[in-house]
Amino acid sequence: MNKIVHRIFRANLIRKAVFMIVGVASYPGLALFNRLFISGAEHLKKLPKERVLFVSNHQTYFADVITFFQIFGAIKWGKKNRLGLPYYLLNPFTRVNYVAAVETMKDNWLTRLFLLAGGITVKRTWRKDGKEIRRGLDPSDTRKIVRALEKNWVITFPQGTTRPFAPGRKGTALIIKEVRPIVIPIVIRGFWRAFNKKGLKLKKRNTLLSVQFKAPLKIDYEASAEQIMDQIMDAIEQSQQYLLKGKHHLAGV
Repeated sequence: MNKIVHRIFRANLIRKAVFMIVGVASYPGLALFNRLFISGAEHLKKLPKERVLFVSNHQTYFADVITFFQIFGAIKWGKKNRLGLPYYLLNPFTRVNYVAAVETMKDNWLTRLFLLAGGITVKRTWRKDGKEIRRGLDPSDTRKIVRALEKNWVITFPQGTTRPFAPGRKGTALIIKEVRPIVIPIVIRGFWRAFNKKGLKLKKRNTLLSVQFKAPLKIDYEASAEQIMDQIMDAIEQSQQYLLKGKHHLAGV
């Protein structure tokens, strides 16, 4: 028992150290070189510490998730819709995991470091002769996400790609039907302008970065996975009706 407690304590210390390092490195790009606008943080105030699923559109591999971690930490320290000075990194909020493709997380030493910050690796797709021949989550990947949800918050990107208006993956809806978590939609804008595709290099300064947390979705857990997926895609503003609203959406806003 003591060995298990020691292992958990050690893992938490490592995660906090990674959060601090990544947080310090990323803060200037979010709050100094660019302008971060946060809205809807009040929806996070009274959330339980487990069975909360954040669903978001996706614009970079890492900047999106890193920003969410920064915001969660700031809110834990009493901030409202702003980061302010990053003293929250002294004791960051670590009860959060995020879903990422296994290929992305094995890319280099830096991505492997990010994996220690709560990454859940999944095999979303694989290709043969340039063609995608499998979609959706592997059952073992689903179990990993379910286990994480039972004790933490989890961030997932239902589209599984940074391409705007790509269709959502049904695996997210199936997990929602199984676990019945609180589902918080997030809509982000501007990250594709400010950062490169990986989200690790600053591409443009003085960009408005927007993160909008919406109210928890009222989900009929008995509805079909397709219906739940349609509700999610609409909530994160990646459905066809948003595609048709204006040319600026085509640019990945």
